[in-house]
Amino acid sequence: MELRLASFNLENFGGRPGEVTLGQRLAVLRPQLLRLNADVLCLQELHGARPPEGGPRRLLALEALIAGTPYAGFALASTRSPGVHGEEGWVADVHNLAVLSRFPIRAARELRHERVAPIPFKLSTALPEPAEVLCRFERPALFVSIELPGGRLLHVVNIHLKAPLASFVPGQKLGPFAWASVAGWAEGFFLAAVQRAAQALEVRLELEALFAAEPDPLIAVAGDFNSQDRETPVRILCAETSDTGNGELAVRSLVPTGRSLPEDRRFTAIHHGRKLELDHILVSRPLLAYFRGLEVHNETLDDELAPSERVERATESYHAPIVACFEFP
Repeated sequence: MELRLASFNLENFGGRPGEVTLGQRLAVLRPQLLRLNADVLCLQELHGARPPEGGPRRLLALEALIAGTPYAGFALASTRSPGVHGEEGWVADVHNLAVLSRFPIRAARELRHERVAPIPFKLSTALPEPAEVLCRFERPALFVSIELPGGRLLHVVNIHLKAPLASFVPGQKLGPFAWASVAGWAEGFFLAAVQRAAQALEVRLELEALFAAEPDPLIAVAGDFNSQDRETPVRILCAETSDTGNGELAVRSLVPTGRSLPEDRRFTAIHHGRKLELDHILVSRPLLAYFRGLEVHNETLDDELAPSERVERATESYHAPIVACFEFP
């Protein structure tokens, strides 16, 4: 049996009012989803909206995107609103995660500050005086267990880690991307890095519990890591023996499937001319046995930050979709 597991950050999907219409975005993004031909699809940055007739907030843009495609019949799991409506099934207004699966989803849950508590931090550069803050995750991780033919479970973790943009510091911002001082920017940038690493740690601790509970688990961690292969969040999640120094722990490491590609193809975003691998699919050693290859659909990527290449009314995502291919007996 062949299985294609994909990840795609659709980037503010359903949330660019006044810039482009949903129909314009569908015309560009739907062919990309069809090309992925995924059996399991992890999506990031999905915005929610309430139907015109009222009722709970839903992923209306996603529903429109997959209408008339094979994905329309897939099982769906998504993150929910962190407020009181979440218990009633409402999704968040912005930045939801979703997993679509051709196979039955047997369990789905969010992970947010269950294993890593919010981190207290004193912003010494805050104005007019230093301020105490709690370092919280902007988004949860979405853990999904999928039943494959034959009954074995595939555990998929969909993540979208904090972007490498400086976090807010009171009194230190002149505008969305302008800072009043180097010290303020540096402290905000440090705080963002802590948030990104802390969420990677929480996912890794949850994976450790899964490794302890289940022999030879089939695990894939997919999504927008906002980090490259050798940076801290990916290293925490992979836990390679070069870092742990203990060969007996190799069975609990995760393997970046991107390393199977030539270096000139190993990028999912472009920033100021730099090709970056920010989106990943990491797999456990038992799942690696069935891995046959990775595709990165980066042929149409634009540079997100180069002024000469900025696109007015952009309809595409600035992230490339990726798909890992597996073959099970």
